[in-house]
Parts: sequence; C-alpha cells; structure tokens
Amino acid sequence: MTNPVRTLQPTALWNHFEDINAVPRPSKKEERIIAFMKAFGEGLGLKTVVDSIGNVIIYKAATPGMEDRKTVILQSHLDMVHQKNADTNFDFSTQGIQSYIDGEWVKARGTTLGADNGIGVASIMSLLTTTDIPHPAIEALFTIDEETGMTGAFKLDKGLLEGKILLNLDTEDDDEFSIGCAGGIDTNTSYNYTPEPVPANAIAYQITVNGLKGGHSGVDIHLERGNANKIMNRLIYQCEQFGLQIASIDGGSLRNAIPRESFATVIVTDENFVAELESRATAIKNEFSLQDEGLKITISKTEMPQDVMSKSDTQKVTTAIQAVHNGVFCMSSAIAGLVETSSSFARVQIKDGKFITQSLQRSSIESAKYNVAYTVGAPLKLMGCTVEHTGSYPGWAPNPDSAILRLMENKYAELFGEKPHVMAIHAGLECGILGERYHGLDMISFGPTIKHPHSPDEKVNIASVQKFWNFLLAILKDTPKN
Repeated sequence: MTNPVRTLQPTALWNHFEDINAVPRPSKKEERIIAFMKAFGEGLGLKTVVDSIGNVIIYKAATPGMEDRKTVILQSHLDMVHQKNADTNFDFSTQGIQSYIDGEWVKARGTTLGADNGIGVASIMSLLTTTDIPHPAIEALFTIDEETGMTGAFKLDKGLLEGKILLNLDTEDDDEFSIGCAGGIDTNTSYNYTPEPVPANAIAYQITVNGLKGGHSGVDIHLERGNANKIMNRLIYQCEQFGLQIASIDGGSLRNAIPRESFATVIVTDENFVAELESRATAIKNEFSLQDEGLKITISKTEMPQDVMSKSDTQKVTTAIQAVHNGVFCMSSAIAGLVETSSSFARVQIKDGKFITQSLQRSSIESAKYNVAYTVGAPLKLMGCTVEHTGSYPGWAPNPDSAILRLMENKYAELFGEKPHVMAIHAGLECGILGERYHGLDMISFGPTIKHPHSPDEKVNIASVQKFWNFLLAILKDTPKN
C-alpha cells in the first residue's frame, strides 16, 4: 500500500524524505545514514567524499548554460532529535519514522518527525538527482551531529569546498531569512552522594510531571513554556516538615529540548505531604494554563525504594535547582524582539548515588554566553557539584549588505508579492562555525514552516514545502555569475 506522504508534491522531495526517515539517524550514531548518503551519491555517479569526522560531500557539475555561475554550497544536517511520548512504544534504533498526513501538515505518530533537518536533506537530494532543473555547480554538504554539539561543522575537513555562497536549509518559517544566530555552550554538573536506608515509618510516592509542550530550547524559549525539571523541583522544594527524601529523579531527555516530562520517587514520613503537593500542583497548573494547558501532575503511592538521598543532600539539591536560572536571561538591544541570552535546564537525574544536570546556554554575544553559563553553574557549584562548561560554539554575525540576501529578497518579493522577514535567530546554526572554517562565505539560512521541532508534536506544513522548493529553484536559476 502506497504511503500517502510519498504522493505529495514535489514527489521527488517527499520520497527522499521518506527514504531517509526509514534510516535511524540519532545524533552521534549516524553510521547508517552516512553509509546511506555515500551510496546515494555514488549511485548517481557523482563524486562523493566522506571526511574524517563523517560529513558527506557530494559534488554535481552545473547544468548546460550555467557553467559561468558561482558555485553554491547547499548544506543540511543528517542527524535528527529522537524523542517520543512516554506512552509511545517505539524503538528508534530499529524502526523508521511513521509519518502521516493530518490536514495541512505532515506529522509522526508519537515521535519527532525529522523534518528538522530532513526536509533540507531531501531537497538537496532531489537537486542531485534531477536532470531537467537548471542550477550552477553544487557542493552538497551533509553534516553530522548538529543537534548535540555541531561536531560535523566544527571538524569539517578543510580543502573540500570551493563555493563562496552557502545556502543553509535549516530555518523553520517559510517567510523568514536568517542572517545571524546565537552561539551556545553546555553546562554539565555532577555530585556524588551516599545513599542511606529508608526510615522505618516512611511512605513512598511516585510523582509525575508530563503533558508539557516542550519544544526547541532556543527558538521556543521566549514562549515561557513549562520546564518539567523546574516544576518538579517546585513540588518537592522545602518539604522538610514532611520528612521528604529523594530516592530518584529522571527529568528531561535531550540537552537542546525544553524538558516535557519528569518522574520522581520520594519518601515522606507525614501523609499531609499529599495535600500540600496537590495544592502546589493546582497553583502551578493555573500558572501555566495559557502557555501549557496540557500540563499534568500526578502523585501515587509506589513500592518502597531500596535507599534514598539523605535529608541534608535533598535540601542541597532542591535549593540549588530552585536557584538555577531557566528561560530568557535578557533580550537583544540591537534587534527588537530577539532573545539575546537564555538558558534551558534540560536534564536532571538522581540515581545510585549520583546527581547530574545538563543545561544549554545560548547568546548572540560571546561574553554574555559565558556570563549566563557561569550564572547557571554557580548555585550548583556552591552545593558542591563539579561544574564543566563544554561544547562552546560561536554565533554568526549578521551581514545586512550580503549579495545573496539582496538577490533572495528581490526574488521572494517577485514570486510571493511581499517582503520576507530578515532576522537573526536565537538558536545555533552551523553557519557560524562553517564561516569560521571557510572564510569569505556569503551565507543565508531559510526553509519551510516546521512547528514544534525537537518534540513529538513536530510537524511540517505541506504547502510550505512546495513554496520553499519553488523558491530554492528560482534562486539557483538566478545565481550570480563568477
């Protein structure tokens, strides 16, 4: 039976999208998609290179009559965020994404869709296979590990690219051109504690926070959605009067996704804790009723854990988490409405004598990026955690005088009768890193409309993909001469 997604227009693009969605491609485990893309390029008879880190570069000559045009680098990343709902039975390591059409959108069943950045990859694949679309010489750059550190862009071998125009197909609103982006840095912390026996008169409870929207920790951070890790901490903070001790916490999943779920097992010695938690839960749900109306908080008795964190360590941990900044840190003074600096408290795990956290800070200003990272790390350092700041990557400074920007603005207005929104985004794009690796690139990022990336609610607008495709072809046809 034919998959209806494969019948959408443009059919070549959607078929390539479904093909790559059949290949598991989580960040840092891209071996299968690398092999797939290598075989794809070689199968077309095109020069195909896999560099030392795993990036795939496929070269295609200009079509007849376009030989005098500037070479264009088309770039997208191969990896995708693997995230699913807690009640979805799905194995990312063996199953292909199950996409389906829902009205104007393509979605996935209970998982991320992979439109970020699979639509970009599929678009480039369609151009590499075409025989009847005019285009200049193309250097198709497929990077790896964009979602968890931009490793592919950082370690891209030099001497592989000659093009001076780079089109990054990784922006998520079809009327926006990104000409700048935020840099980022990870703050990772760890703390060892000595588990102790459960008191004889203890009662064990399972607390669940779920139903949050989550989303991209950069482009969605200004929406002030609930952070499951911070909400869980609000529920159990300052509960010493109930004898609360933490047995385990498992909150969030990915460093670059706003955490949607958190699960905790705690013990108390006073059943009045339940009434207090229910009161707090009601207040928090009311607080988030507009931006996160699906928030659910449940508490139920559970099996007694083998051991727990001490009362003193429980106080240290909950106090530190309460003090950790999460969300927008400050807005840009240069670009109205743009988040300048932010932090997302992405991961909390307490288990088997180990307390760890992961968070991601972003800023369009390098010094501010480190300032917010140190601010996030400080309360955890004060409680005794080891704090590491890793994976720093640069931002991309806007160039409003860009030649490719002028061409694309004019072409967009000609095709669609309106001006595009030219902006910088509060997210990491590989352009900043690639611009450092290959100096002198004239870069711009654009793409179709994708909503809720990095979450199981991810969806891509069908008409927007057709619009994006037509626009991309128009740009390539009018690429400037050498």
